[in-house]
Amino acid sequence: MTDYPPTTVLQSAMRGLACKCPRCGQGKMYAGFLTLAPSCDRCGLDYAFIDTGDGPAIFIIMLAGAIVVACALIVEVKYQPPFWLHAVLWLPLILATTLLPLRSMKSLLIALQFHHKAAPGQLIDRPK
Repeated sequence: MTDYPPTTVLQSAMRGLACKCPRCGQGKMYAGFLTLAPSCDRCGLDYAFIDTGDGPAIFIIMLAGAIVVACALIVEVKYQPPFWLHAVLWLPLILATTLLPLRSMKSLLIALQFHHKAAPGQLIDRPK
C-alpha cells in the first residue's frame, strides 16, 4: 500500500465536495446516487468507518429552508401572487436546493471525518 502524504483541511474538503476518496483524492466514493461504494477503487480505502448519520440532510434542510422561505416571503410581500403560483415557483427550487447538493454535502462530511480521524465516543474511567 502506498503511503499518502497528510492533507490540509482545505484539500480534504475539496476532495469531499468532488465526491472523491478522502485518502487518495482519485477514487469514486459512490456506487449510486447516495449509496457508498464498499471501498475506493484506486487506493482500496475501506469505507466501513463512515457514519455521517443525518448530518448532511440536516445541513441541507437548514440551508434550503432559509433560501426558499426568504425568496417566498419576498415574492409574497412584493407581488402577492396566488397560492398555485407559489407552488409552481417553489417546488422546483425546493427540489434543486435539497437534492443537488446532498451528495456533495455527504461526501464533504465523510472527508472531514476521515481528515480528523473521527471515531465513536468512548467512556473513560476517571479517578474519584
